[in-house]
Amino acid sequence: MNASRSALRARALALLQAHHVMTLATFDGELPWAAAVFYAHEDLDLVFLSKPQTRHAQNLTRNPRCAVTIQQDYSDWPQIKGLQAEGVCEPLQGQAREQAIALYGRRFPLVGRAGAAPLAIARALSLVAWYRFRPQRLYLIDNSLGFGHRDELVCERVE
Repeated sequence: MNASRSALRARALALLQAHHVMTLATFDGELPWAAAVFYAHEDLDLVFLSKPQTRHAQNLTRNPRCAVTIQQDYSDWPQIKGLQAEGVCEPLQGQAREQAIALYGRRFPLVGRAGAAPLAIARALSLVAWYRFRPQRLYLIDNSLGFGHRDELVCERVE
């Protein structure tokens, strides 16, 4: 690791704040799948919503281990900056679900104003489940520091 743990955390948090969409990679035991989803973050944990019938949600039911990437769409390789992470995803219930909804609503006010949301969005929100991705390991990618440069941040969990 080329940078201090606190500097890497700060870079990761800045990147999470600057972006809104992550690609979620799941595996059902036979085939991989990737889906782009909007996220909100609390520290390094990412919360998102999805219909339980989606392929990625079904995969997470079978296997909670997954990976995410977050990056801007660059056309010049030396500019590429982003994040890769591996971890575990869990469905949220009860108070954890309510906290995720509030967090997500602060990031995406249209969702946070459930009573004022357009009817189509309110209907869609009534059909979703809420999930938390907990990273176990993050890699910060920054080609401006050298082609293929990445720094590893191991996320400690007390469970």
